[in-house]
Parts: sequence; structure tokens; C-alpha cells
Amino acid sequence: MTRMTPFSSPLLLGFDSMEKTLERIAKSGDGYPPYNIERIRGNNDREQLRIILAVAGFSNDDLEVTTEDNQLIIRGRQTEEENREYLHRGIAARQFQRIFVLADGMRVSAAALKNGLLSIDLDRPEPERLVKRINIAVQD
Repeated sequence: MTRMTPFSSPLLLGFDSMEKTLERIAKSGDGYPPYNIERIRGNNDREQLRIILAVAGFSNDDLEVTTEDNQLIIRGRQTEEENREYLHRGIAARQFQRIFVLADGMRVSAAALKNGLLSIDLDRPEPERLVKRINIAVQD
């Protein structure tokens, strides 16, 4: 018995990679670090979003924000200071990687770290409408 997926319609062509991405996202369940996604209301026609991650304890040097293909990848790496002697240790030096899949045309416009919150602004400029006429070859 074959599994039916939302992309199994014969009218949806070339969405195999999207289906694999959705399956990968469904399998990732780590909730660290917590984040918000906001829609920014502006006076222009562009869609603008802001991702805010709670990264308390991370410095600018501990964080890396990259884009690869259609993914926004945020990594945090804290190093252990070996010369410290803890009487109680409730704050662990954690590492994380958080991946957001971006729709076509989305781009990162800014990133800022303030008060333990990493803000990443995204926008999608209005695409140019492209209409292309396809010539039909007639064979005798």
C-alpha cells in the first residue's frame, strides 16, 4: 500500500524536494532556543517577517547566521571556561542549530543582538510578473 501525500497529485510537478523538507522539519523536535516569528507591518507592499531567538548568554562571536539554498541556519556555540570552579551549575554552555526553510524570494535583510535576543529580519520583494509565451511546434 502506498502512502498518499499532499504532493502526490499529478498536477504538482517538481515538489519532491519540498516534500522531503517537510518530512525533515516534522522529525526535528528540539525546542531550544525558544523563538518568536512576527509579521512586521510597514507602509510598503513587501512581506516582512522578524524571527527573534532567546539566546541569553551568547555573545556576538558565539553566534553564526547563514543562508544556504533556501534555508536560514542559525548556530550558537559557547565554549567552556576550564578555569572556573562551580559550587552550583544550573546554566549549561549549550550549542544549538536552528534551521528555518525560506520560501522562494525570501531574503535576510538584517540581524541584530540586543539584550539576549537575536533578531533576524526577512523580507520578500514583490516579484516581477513574468509572462512568457511558448511557441507551439506544428509537425506535418
